[in-house]
This record gives sequence, C-alpha cells and structure tokens, in this order.
Amino acid sequence: MKINSKKLKKIDNIYHAFFSRKGGVSQGIYKSLNCGLGSKDFKNNVSKNLEIVKKQFYSQNINLLNQVHSNKIVYLKRESKKIKLGKADGIFTSLNNNIIGILTADCAPILLSSRCGKYICALHGGWKGLYKNIIKEAINLFKKNKIQSKDIICAVGPCISQKSYEVKIDFMKKIIKQKTIYKKLFKIKKKKIYFNLKKYAYCKLREAKINVNNIEINNKDTYSNPDLFFSYRRSVHKNEDDYGRNISIIVKKES
Repeated sequence: MKINSKKLKKIDNIYHAFFSRKGGVSQGIYKSLNCGLGSKDFKNNVSKNLEIVKKQFYSQNINLLNQVHSNKIVYLKRESKKIKLGKADGIFTSLNNNIIGILTADCAPILLSSRCGKYICALHGGWKGLYKNIIKEAINLFKKNKIQSKDIICAVGPCISQKSYEVKIDFMKKIIKQKTIYKKLFKIKKKKIYFNLKKYAYCKLREAKINVNNIEINNKDTYSNPDLFFSYRRSVHKNEDDYGRNISIIVKKES
C-alpha cells in the first residue's frame, strides 16, 4: 500500500510514495515491507523489499542513509553505487531516475520538491532533527539553487500522532525553551504530557517561509495502526527487541 500527496502528485515529472508495511517478503515482527538495512531482519529479505520499491518506479538506483538524528543533508550530485550515502538525515538532488528515500518508524518522513520539478529532497523528521533545524537546512539548499520558499511543495507523511506520543517534562521544557510559542505543541491529560510531532514539523516549515497552501500533512498515526505501519515506540511497549522501518521515497524523472 502506498500513500500519495495530492500536492506532490501535481508536479508532472516527480513520483513519490509513503509506503506502508504491506507488500513485502519479511516475516515475524518485520512483516512485510521492512526496508531497514540497519534492522536485525534477514538482509536478503530487506534487499528483496527494496527491489520491490525500485520496480514500482522503474529505477535502478535507490539512495538511503545511515540516519543519526542530525540536521545534515547529503547533496547527491552524481550517481552512487552505494545504497547508503553516509551519516545524515536528508538527501537533496536534481538527478533523474535516482530514488532518494527516508526510513522511519514513528518519526516524520518529509518529502519536498520545487514546483518546477527540478530539485527534490527527502528528510528524516525526528524531533531531534527538527530541533536542529533540518528543514531550514533543506530550504537553504533549494535557495542556493535559485528556488524560493514560495515555490517549494512539501508533504509530511505518516508518523506518530500526539495521542500516542507521551513525553517527559524535561523534553517539554527543552522544546519550549527553543521558542515559547511551542507550548501549543503539548497537551497535558491526566498528568501526562503529549507532544505533537506533526505540528512541530508544520511550525518549522512555516518558519522557513513555506506557503501554507504548499504544505500537506498526512493524519495517519504509525503507533496505533500496527497492520499498516512499523512503530519504534509500539515495539518498545511490546518488549520486542527490534522493529521494521517504513520507507518514503521521491524520484525525479526526465520531463
């Protein structure tokens, strides 16, 4: 199962998808489209799952990262023979037929494209990366290539929702210290604190001057949909020793 952004779909030469966990070959806690090369799943199964993704977009290359919750973005300027491009949390490119992908299991996958379809970017939007302003770093790359904020289209894919994201008070204080307006990202219910990751990503996009009409946020919750998505937090609560990863990809084709 693939989830698409209506806004990104309007760009003629750009293809993308936020994949669910369905449609792959992995078994057990990794069932079935686990694309996490860093997971403890059988590597052969993960490779087959990545091939399934590639075939849907008629592409030979797929580019991933060793994600480390940073604000670092790899600018892919030439084709790489390696699947993983190094330690980073975003990929930016103008290359044709090179899939760029992000793996998540509760964090927010963020896909961006210039309206003209010349430049694309995929970001791993965990709270740490968002806190370190990875979105601003991405927008700066578009600007360096003469793409203004008003001409960037962005889609935030399925991630953990506020109702499923309980946090500690120290976490809340850290986020609010960054900006007091971030108080609105928290909800206190029965002495428990809940954080809105989707809204945090939205705030960061708006701060980067992305037009509100160019932002699309998916409302699905990775935690409470075990049949559809892998979830790190759910795996912890179930005392599982590992978890699968959902893949989100974007690729530019020749126009």
